[in-house]
Amino acid sequence: MSKIKEVFSGGKAFIPFITVGDPDAESTVKFVLAAAEAGADLIELGIPFSDPTAEGPVIQEADCRALQAGMTVVGAFEVVRKIREANCDIPLAFMTYLNPVFKYPGDGTFSTNGMDEYYEPFFAQCSIVGITALIIPDLPYEEHGEVLPYCDKYGIDLISMISPTSEDRIRRIAKEARGFIYVVSSMGVTGVRSSFQYNSIADMVSLIREANPDIPCAVGFGISTPDQAAKMAGISDGAIVGSAIMRLIHQYGGESQQVIRDYVARMKNAVMSAL
Repeated sequence: MSKIKEVFSGGKAFIPFITVGDPDAESTVKFVLAAAEAGADLIELGIPFSDPTAEGPVIQEADCRALQAGMTVVGAFEVVRKIREANCDIPLAFMTYLNPVFKYPGDGTFSTNGMDEYYEPFFAQCSIVGITALIIPDLPYEEHGEVLPYCDKYGIDLISMISPTSEDRIRRIAKEARGFIYVVSSMGVTGVRSSFQYNSIADMVSLIREANPDIPCAVGFGISTPDQAAKMAGISDGAIVGSAIMRLIHQYGGESQQVIRDYVARMKNAVMSAL
């Protein structure tokens, strides 16, 4: 069974998001371990970037704090290495943008033919440290072919995102999807929302399942409460939460691990209540 299939093998999955390096690298390791202990099924790690176009103010500010503290792509890989050294085998997905992937420094051992010198170092390092999946919001579905050979070579699932604007592309994206599909709950960027168009989200999930019955769907963007998580899990296979967690980290700083543990446990119980 693949790592991603294991994530959804319990029926419903809870996937927290944590920005790497906010407030510092050591704290990120502690936060990930706390979330894993509390029952998270997969953890999405955001590599901080100076132009995070999919992110709302909360995660933008987290990115700025992480960058100001000195976090880099190289540093993000080191954080993952430390998580693995702590005997934590939870599946991890990087959420990043194409520029950090493209510009990641190699050591000169890869071919300079075609795009290998640009993409292969990043994917090779993902494999070395144990990254299961990759989410790249600014990589259009029509251009996925540029990185898929590296995903295949290093055993990494490239996660497709489907949003309310995907429309007639939903079936095409779903047919070729790998791992799971990240269903974007609503228009706009990430950030806590007070209400959702649950019927519209259910319609998107139905289209995905018609096109590819075997691909799990997890809903993200805006979920913050157990009730919202339970409702999303009721119409999909899981819930993804980021901004609400990063708010806690901004409030409690490096001592956030207990509030993260408690929050993740509540959200995990909520999604499982949808079974």
